[in-house]
Amino acid sequence: MKEELRFMTDNLRLIPYAPAYAGRWNALVHASKNGTFLFDRQYMDYHSDRFEDASLVALDGSGDDNIIAVLPANLGRERDGDWLFSHGGLSYGGWVTDARMTTPVMLRLFDLLKAWAQSRGVVNIRYKAVPRIYHRLPSDEDLYALFVHDAVLTRVDLGSVIDLTRPLAWSKGKRQSLAKAQRTGVQVRQASEFGPFINLLTEALARHGARPVHTVAELELLAARFPGNIALHQAYLPSQEGEQLLAAVLVFDCGPTVHTQYMASSARGREVGALDAIIHHLQTDVYATRKALSFGISTESEGRVLNRGLISQKEMFGGRAMAHMFYDLRIAPATA
Repeated sequence: MKEELRFMTDNLRLIPYAPAYAGRWNALVHASKNGTFLFDRQYMDYHSDRFEDASLVALDGSGDDNIIAVLPANLGRERDGDWLFSHGGLSYGGWVTDARMTTPVMLRLFDLLKAWAQSRGVVNIRYKAVPRIYHRLPSDEDLYALFVHDAVLTRVDLGSVIDLTRPLAWSKGKRQSLAKAQRTGVQVRQASEFGPFINLLTEALARHGARPVHTVAELELLAARFPGNIALHQAYLPSQEGEQLLAAVLVFDCGPTVHTQYMASSARGREVGALDAIIHHLQTDVYATRKALSFGISTESEGRVLNRGLISQKEMFGGRAMAHMFYDLRIAPATA
């Protein structure tokens, strides 16, 4: 997306993202009330070869300095034409704004967004709202604007979250499993080598017919770019032959909320409660002062099917439901 199409409403303008805006884009994301490091261009662009970037920048005034919002987005071809996704390579990604954002301004941004989409021949906008658990300040202006513009809720993924400010007690079974890990001598610490972790994760996911989204090289690249945001925590069992890797959790640190991007355990790890030892360590030590610990989603088939066994495991840790909402905003064809 290199064209310089601009739409103006009063002092607001919407323009396509270009690499020249990377520094200012990142500055807004890091100062935002609802953004995470996933929206940093160094994270977004690591897989830019897989997506046709169509990110947008909202400016206030005639200059190019006052960025008030950014929209991570890509174009994709569906049966009925071009769709705008916010963003196909990310779990979520609506308008990212700072504390200056007001509801009237957000309504105007959606007017501009619809005008841009119409001029580009886009027939639908798939809007993946940032879950509230990642908000630093109330940020539902976009949800109201979606309602006003008759967007339709088309998908709800369900995640599980531990409220670290008021954590619930673990289930009896989880407490017993943790006690077994402690009796067995399971040790938990942070690691920096991703090869053994990916091997463990690949083996664990293969049992469910899945595979990791990231490669070893990609995780090494992202961890080097975001050393303060990506952390690998692993559980070991000492033996005469050396340490045995039992379980691992890859954490994405998103500020007030930390997210377990991947969790994996070996058969031996499941026997001795190694994963429970890691979660306990994260909850009571490493991230005890944060707002929330988020697990991944437990839904399938566009949110229509709940994996009851998977969500049960997360709820045994004291996790409770967090909705992640997807909206479709249809765009009328441009009139001649």
